[in-house]
Amino acid sequence: MKIHTPLSLLTIGVLCGAAAYHNSSLPAKGQIITIQNPGGRMLRYSSASGLHLIKQGKLSFKDLNKNGKLDVYEDWRLPAEVRARDLASKLSLPQIAGLMLYSRHQPVPAAAGGPFAGTYNGKVFTESGAQPSDLSDQQKEFLTKDNVRHVLVTSVKSPAVAAEWNNNMQALAEGTGLGIPVNISSDPRHGTVAFAEFNAGAGGQISMWPGSLGMAATFDPAVVEQFGHIAAAEYRALGIATALSPQVDLATEPRWNRASGTFGEGPLLATDMGRAYIDGFQTSAGSKEIAGGWGYTSVNAMVKHWPGGGSGEGGRDAHYGFGKYAVYPGKHFAKNMMPFTEGAFKLKGKTGVASAVMPYYTISYGQDTKNGENVGNNYNKYIITDLLRNKYHYNGVVCTDWLVTANETAINVFLSGKSWGVEKLTVAQRHYKALMAGVDQFGGNNEAAPVIEAYNMGAKEYGELFMRKRFEQSAVRLLKNIFQVGLFENPYLDPQVSQATVGKPEYMKAGYEAQLKSIVMLKNQNQVLPLQKQKTVYVPKQFTPAGINFLGMATPEKLDYPVSINVVKKYFKVTDNPEEADYALVFINSPASGGGYSADDAKNGGNGYLPIPLQYKPYTATDARAESIAGGDPLETFTNRSYKGKSATATNTTDLAMVTDTYVKMKGKPVIVSVLVNNPLVFAEFETSANAILAHFSVQDQALLDIITGAREPSALLPMQMPADMKTVEKQDEDVPLDMKCYKDSQGHTYDFGYGLNWKGVIKDARTAKYVKK
Repeated sequence: MKIHTPLSLLTIGVLCGAAAYHNSSLPAKGQIITIQNPGGRMLRYSSASGLHLIKQGKLSFKDLNKNGKLDVYEDWRLPAEVRARDLASKLSLPQIAGLMLYSRHQPVPAAAGGPFAGTYNGKVFTESGAQPSDLSDQQKEFLTKDNVRHVLVTSVKSPAVAAEWNNNMQALAEGTGLGIPVNISSDPRHGTVAFAEFNAGAGGQISMWPGSLGMAATFDPAVVEQFGHIAAAEYRALGIATALSPQVDLATEPRWNRASGTFGEGPLLATDMGRAYIDGFQTSAGSKEIAGGWGYTSVNAMVKHWPGGGSGEGGRDAHYGFGKYAVYPGKHFAKNMMPFTEGAFKLKGKTGVASAVMPYYTISYGQDTKNGENVGNNYNKYIITDLLRNKYHYNGVVCTDWLVTANETAINVFLSGKSWGVEKLTVAQRHYKALMAGVDQFGGNNEAAPVIEAYNMGAKEYGELFMRKRFEQSAVRLLKNIFQVGLFENPYLDPQVSQATVGKPEYMKAGYEAQLKSIVMLKNQNQVLPLQKQKTVYVPKQFTPAGINFLGMATPEKLDYPVSINVVKKYFKVTDNPEEADYALVFINSPASGGGYSADDAKNGGNGYLPIPLQYKPYTATDARAESIAGGDPLETFTNRSYKGKSATATNTTDLAMVTDTYVKMKGKPVIVSVLVNNPLVFAEFETSANAILAHFSVQDQALLDIITGAREPSALLPMQMPADMKTVEKQDEDVPLDMKCYKDSQGHTYDFGYGLNWKGVIKDARTAKYVKK
């Protein structure tokens, strides 16, 4: 099999009945030929791929399989479903197995070491002489040897580099096999750089928006749909045609470390936000539409995590063996599916339904009422086939979460395999079980061998005809998502256009406006806000202790300003002496913890399990369960995961002193506290030491200062409850939304779901009427 030289984009136009164009300003490792069919699709292909055209009258078609005739799948006039079925029938077993793979994380260029390392002609990037957009050795191998056509990209050097890398990858794929293009995907990438300064006339690397909880705090699905449209345009300019989002899990368990990626704990709000997000991403209109709302500005949305991953026992997360169980003490299993069944599967836009679903790692403990299996959702036939496929009639792609088929090596390591409930099966047996449960694709797996072995297991058990039909069923679903976004006709990008599109000024402005709409004012004692500009402010520094990040890498301690002082100086004079200050601005983060497990505790005779505190001060779990609902792991000799009577302290406990010490130092002068909220927190620890409190969900510093100085009136509402204390956290049910006793502050305001202040007082409007329970 010949591998053609990857190319950067040089466009030569060959227009039927129109003038040709030639862009010679781009690097020329090869050429991209452009054909504009009269009244039909534009075709673009690589001159290096060996591909030829088929002519029918004035129309042109790609001869992707190089057989000299127009096959059904090559005919762009036909529906995506019809084309997908034809192509699936032509694929060999290894080619279908390759479609079922979803690559591991790919930084561009590849990293020199660590879990995402890659080489170029056997050398690390900095020593190879390669261009940032060149394909790594590993990428060439999984594209050609394992027929991978779904690739997860992480960091990219620039939009132009991303475009060139996309073109190199697509050129290689186009010249291989049946010419199936690569479906590049991404996790969410539109978060904010807090220190970055917004300039209405300037662009950026990519538009910056509030986090998902911030989107939810707007209580306005229109904002989320606008984000979807803009993000989709930027994704397509980067070559990304699938978004591994949105995360519509209900944040019913306040301690869960992925709550910040959700749309909060309100079932109706999360449902509406998820629906708007997917409509924005998937919908193309006007000349960009191909059919049924799908088109050249569409991005497939992979909604996650079925059937809801927000109810981990004790708030622990299922990326780790210590968090593998989701529990339902409140019997709200069905409620947690609402954002899927009433949102993602019932879109308002023409695409109708999210094109892909990702189940979560969790074992939905005790919920398989048909087979009684307590295995990870990705392996559970009741969860995927009986519920998702049959009851809710979902026929899109089901892709496992990453590394579910790999072996568990440690109970507390992020990059360990996550084969929960099937740890004793072989890797190939896990693939087979997931396929028979209804899965189409395996996240984080670059190798086809275990998929082919799974096929052989099925052929032995059910016969070759049955297993071929099962594989083609998945192939059709996977190929349809590539056809419907137009990649078979034009997978190529112009790097200059990509550079101009991603982060362009109007997108940056829209993102900044959304940030302003996402900031919640919780307290404004004596209407201290807005502050007068050019007064003198004191900003305490923040201490971050040394630690270990989620990848297991050491992070150093530091003492620094938690905000850009240069940005603050555009609004105020700054002093390090509280005596000189008119106001104090204190920027803190919500309490952070170790995730509910300690290897040291396990080594010293304990079971390893600890509470997850939502307060800064040391906490002892006197009100926790004496017996855990679920438990058991091959690496453990016990099943009771209770942490009753154990203590834990937030890793950022010194953030509390930033507030309380500053309050003392200011001697009655106003103290304004801004909290970055990743999880609900116990405000009782510091509320009385603050004259005003803002809660945000990851915004630029400038947005906070615009609210503080009155450039914009706060309008956001809490998307989650804030607990009165840790006792109510322990007593709430992990699967039940909105079931905590909420904190009531010194002004008489209760920090409940849907609460927020503007300059006039507590907000009561159409949003609260719709989404807040009476």
